[in-house]
Order: sequence, then structure tokens, then C-alpha cells
Amino acid sequence: MNERILIIEDDPAILKLLQRGLIYEGYTVDIATEGRNGLNLAREHHPDLVVLDIMLPGMDGLEVCRRLRLGGGIPILMLTAKDTVQDRVQGLDAGADDYLVKPFNLDELLARIRALLRRTQTERVESYQFADLQLDTGSRQVKRGGRFIQLTAKEYDLLELFMRHPRQVLTREVIFDRVWGYDFGGESNVLEVYIRYLRQKLEVDGEPRLIHTVRSVGYVLRENP
Repeated sequence: MNERILIIEDDPAILKLLQRGLIYEGYTVDIATEGRNGLNLAREHHPDLVVLDIMLPGMDGLEVCRRLRLGGGIPILMLTAKDTVQDRVQGLDAGADDYLVKPFNLDELLARIRALLRRTQTERVESYQFADLQLDTGSRQVKRGGRFIQLTAKEYDLLELFMRHPRQVLTREVIFDRVWGYDFGGESNVLEVYIRYLRQKLEVDGEPRLIHTVRSVGYVLRENP
């Protein structure tokens, strides 16, 4: 399951930058250019995180934030053109989880989004199924066709990433960033090693391959063509 992110931002250039960057990272993205519409989208689509501008036409971002917070614990990353203590305090008091001042660096924004999503994912127990493969985030148990599979911590993290993004080609860079948290560099073969470990444990007695190599790009979880 891809994480769904809602962007509520009225600046066309910033909206386009955020939308393209988040889609490239593998997120499902909804967009709104004014507060009330964004609030309605949040209620309809239940995003995993909201990127919210403070200065919006109609209902401003602070009011949107307060109303979103009444509806639950959805992570909110607030954007503003103002860098004053009062603005930061207002945003956090309204219920924002984090705060970023424009102009911002896209890589920093993506890192903050990942951190917020990790924080909420540790609190949320989910189960994933792809073909005959099942993964439970609460017990960290994995089984295929009823057969339990013992994985190391890193093998589990790698498989969970694939299960969260089925049929989506994940680049080496994205995998390194999400699983190891940094770039090993182009010469490292640690990813290939862990993919081999996973395949050995998932493909017993002729079970079909599920993790496929996309040459010169990365890997994808999918059924055989």
C-alpha cells in the first residue's frame, strides 16, 4: 500500500514541485489549492500525511490544521513564508507536527515527511498480502502459503518496503534511503546480497519468484509476467 499524501498549497510553482517530487518518491498524491477543499479531500481520502500551507485563500491553514486535528492523529507538516517564533508557535499550537519555512529544500522536506510517517507507522499495526505472501507489522511475522519465514531485521525491513509498494519499481537509491537510511554508494553490493537472501527464503520448493530485478534501475515486487 502506497502512503497517500495530501498537499494543500495555493502557490502553483510550489504545488508542482511538491507533487512531482512526492510522486517520484512513490507516494500517492492528492492536491488542493484552498483550505475548505483540502479539508474535504482529507475527509474523503484519509491521507497518511498532510503538507499544509498557512496562507491559503478562504479558510487559512491554521483553521484547516485545527479541524484536521479534531478528526484524529494524522501527521501535518506545515509550510509558511514567515519565519518568526510567533508563526511557529501558532502552527504548532494549531496541531502541526512539524514546520518548514519557504523557500525550503525538497530533500529536507522529503526527509521530514519520512520521519513523520515512520513515527506514525510504528504506532499503526498493518498487515500486507501480495499473491500468497503475507506480512504482519505488529508481530513482524512473514509467511508464504501458510509457511512461516524467519527473517533478520534488515531482511524484514526490505521485504516490508516491497510489500508497501507492490508492482512499483523501486530504485537502488530509494531502497538504500528507506531501509538503511543512507547511500552506500554505487560500488556496494549489499543490496544484491540481501535480495539474494530474501529470494532464498521466499522461493522454497519451486515457489514462483516475487522480487524481480529491473536491470540498471532497481527491483520490483510483482507476479511473474
